[in-house]
Amino acid sequence: MYIENKQINNAVSIWLFFMFWLIVFMIIIGGLTRLTDSGLSITKWQLFSGILPPLNHVQWLNYFDLYKQIPEFELQNYSMTLKEFKIIFWWEWIHRILGRLIGLSFLLPLIYFSFLLKVKKLINLYFIFALICLQGFVGWYMVSSGLVDRVDVSHYRLSVHLLIAFLILSLINWNYLKLKKLDLSNQKINFFLPFILLFLIYCQIVVGAFVSGMDAGKIYNSWPLMGSSYFPDDNTFGNLFTKEAFDDPSLVQFVHRNLAYLILFYYFYILFIILKNKNTSFYPIIKVIGGLLILQVVLGILTLLFGAQIVVASMHQISSIFLVSSCIYFLYLNSESNLQP
Repeated sequence: MYIENKQINNAVSIWLFFMFWLIVFMIIIGGLTRLTDSGLSITKWQLFSGILPPLNHVQWLNYFDLYKQIPEFELQNYSMTLKEFKIIFWWEWIHRILGRLIGLSFLLPLIYFSFLLKVKKLINLYFIFALICLQGFVGWYMVSSGLVDRVDVSHYRLSVHLLIAFLILSLINWNYLKLKKLDLSNQKINFFLPFILLFLIYCQIVVGAFVSGMDAGKIYNSWPLMGSSYFPDDNTFGNLFTKEAFDDPSLVQFVHRNLAYLILFYYFYILFIILKNKNTSFYPIIKVIGGLLILQVVLGILTLLFGAQIVVASMHQISSIFLVSSCIYFLYLNSESNLQP
């Protein structure tokens, strides 16, 4: 995306900067919605009428009665009071309102800038808006999986929902960087080095969603061993290579742990190459990524030791947002996309 008019370029940059932080806030609230088990408190997808929360006692009772009809209440929260229900309701309501706010905050400026510029120049942003619309559908698709025959949403659908959120965030970040037209040196490393790092972190996000979706962080609350051994002692190594592996909480936690080690070792490999070749332009960002990786590992360990306590688990997710964003910046610095025509 290249905009010749400096004023419009700056306006689009400010808009994308705002959208970036709005998405960050959305991911944080989404994580807290999951950690507080609030995601199934609203059992209907009401695009327009759902904007207003319950305004009187009768409306609250109606929402609570709908919640009482799903397995989560019948099998898990059967003793929940209306006061307790209101707490989980507000988390999910805020999450859904933020989704609508993001859609409008992206669509309205996009229409405005489309009048100022050719749509062709904004095609990347139209793609992002399509992903935002898709995200709304996937969000409901995820919620619907927990309304029948189970007390939680499908961890597969949860992972898709989270992955799309990070993809939207990454694309907004990338387009923002393109508009900034950074003055870079010609020092480059192999394109696939930062790309593979980002890919591995995305894989870790997916596995992390599996851990969250199955509450796998609440078992084996020890480190570095899982119980009495490195491999979970309620499983066999051969089970890792079966199609049911990602439906097994202990195996998912094992994969999540070891993928973190792999990412850390791979980071040190990239660091070695950068230092060996004296790619000084990458020194600042590679230090930031290293610091965030170490923080992420420490928070991951603490999340396990504290049994996925909400504050620590949320911090673990928040740090992943900045880790992904830093890797996007690293990938951008090493690309040729900053060379504008």
